[in-house]
Amino acid sequence: MATASVPDLLFDRQIYRQRNIVERCFTRLKGFRGIATRYEKTATSYEATVTLASFLLWARSV
Repeated sequence: MATASVPDLLFDRQIYRQRNIVERCFTRLKGFRGIATRYEKTATSYEATVTLASFLLWARSV
């Protein structure tokens, strides 16, 4: 087998897995049109939309 091009010091498998989970969450959140286009005018309203969408994603997974 060939050795990895990235030294083991720069690659932490656990951190990569956690980052992957966060990135997949953002991808799912972008499925909600209002979040992907940032339709809401105020930061508070946008935060409420993201919170609601996150809750809906969680509810679907349970």
